[in-house]
Amino acid sequence: MTPIDMLLIGAGGFAAGAVNAMAGGGTFFSFPALLAAGLPPVVANASNSVALWPGSLSGAWAYRQELAAYRRYLLPMGVASLLGGAAGGLLLLAAGDARFAALIPLLLAFATVLFAFSPQLSALVRRLKSGQPAGPAPAAAGQHGAGSPAGWLAQLLVSVYGGFFGAGMGILMMASLQIGGHDNVQHVNALKNLLSAVIYSVTVITFIVAGAVSWPHTALMLLTASLGGYAGARLARRLRGPWLRRLVIAAGCALTLYYFAKAAG
Repeated sequence: MTPIDMLLIGAGGFAAGAVNAMAGGGTFFSFPALLAAGLPPVVANASNSVALWPGSLSGAWAYRQELAAYRRYLLPMGVASLLGGAAGGLLLLAAGDARFAALIPLLLAFATVLFAFSPQLSALVRRLKSGQPAGPAPAAAGQHGAGSPAGWLAQLLVSVYGGFFGAGMGILMMASLQIGGHDNVQHVNALKNLLSAVIYSVTVITFIVAGAVSWPHTALMLLTASLGGYAGARLARRLRGPWLRRLVIAAGCALTLYYFAKAAG
């Protein structure tokens, strides 16, 4: 790594850790930084997943009390996350650098739109749920409940996307969990954090076994992302949420346009 590469990776990792601690969307900063440092697309995505993996574990641990009410669903939903995450990781490795590079602009565009319209998506989910007839609690929600085949399949599909790319996965998962029958936002976030940790864990193992991780780049980003997460948690008390969202959306739009232009040129 050259000093410029180290600066790019350090800055990208710090920004990703800080933004994830405040609002989410850190992949918009860390993944392009690894690409800019010269890593092939598949290796950059794999290294990014490993570098941000500890943050998913700490997020899951922080919500351990809220998860107690959903113990009976953790195993089947965890299995869906494990299978989907492994499938997504294997799909990424099978796609190769050329195919994945061609998909990067589309994936960034999808994640940016998803992040930008996440409040509207949440409102739509609430309207859909308010139109449903009253029924039992999520623990026995029947066909559309969190433990139903439909809920399991939705989690599987979200997990495949998370294992393949990951940006915007949390938003997709929260929407699918809410549609599946979970009403309490804190419980939805708790489940999202735990299931995301499962997806990250299995993809990390897949990438490590496949030898797709650049450890010098990953170690540097892991360190700076951890520092950024600490700084972001402190800054979150002072910075207004809308301004941070605008920053992430602007970065996502700029990167999407850049990679579309790069693919076209």
